[in-house]
Amino acid sequence: MTINERYRGVLEYFAQAMPNPDTELVYRNPFEILVAVILSAQCTDARVNQVTPALFAAYPTAEAMAAATSDEILRYVKSVSYPNSKARHLQAMAVKLVDEFGGKVPDTMEQLTSLPGVGRKTANVILGVVHGKATIAVDTHVFRVANRMGLAHGKTPLEVEKTLTRHIPTELRYKAHHWLLLHGRYTCKALRPDCVNCRLTEFCQRYKKTT
Repeated sequence: MTINERYRGVLEYFAQAMPNPDTELVYRNPFEILVAVILSAQCTDARVNQVTPALFAAYPTAEAMAAATSDEILRYVKSVSYPNSKARHLQAMAVKLVDEFGGKVPDTMEQLTSLPGVGRKTANVILGVVHGKATIAVDTHVFRVANRMGLAHGKTPLEVEKTLTRHIPTELRYKAHHWLLLHGRYTCKALRPDCVNCRLTEFCQRYKKTT
């Protein structure tokens, strides 16, 4: 099977099985999704969704969060992973968002990654979700699934991102990020991939090597 055949089969399956994928993070505006994605690093979306209602009630805008201290923010996010550093990042991010961007979430990779707590993966999520740009954010799920299936063989998230971007049509890149993420979250799990119930085994290099 060629790499192009593998991509075609995988993308055709997802397009039929999951035509309108989206983030499972709950948000109402660009500021909220930016905060939620920062909190989601090495943490489940389910946990973040438990934390954010009270957090957003207390700090509904970048201006409100910028006026708080990191210790005050910590009280709301203490149940997520790495709460102390995330509280500091949120406070500093909000300050910079207000001071340099008028409280608006910027729309370029350079501007987004200048914000505390925002790396390339988070920036790509925001560029896709908020600004509708053709980006592929490579988190641990996307990285794992892409390497296992043979869609990309990269040692770093950036290597995987470049390979996926090269092979996935522009109009499908936003969806493809969610397709691979959700497949990794619920089927192609880190410790116990559910190959028995997976409908992509015919395209998966790892499955063929282990069966």
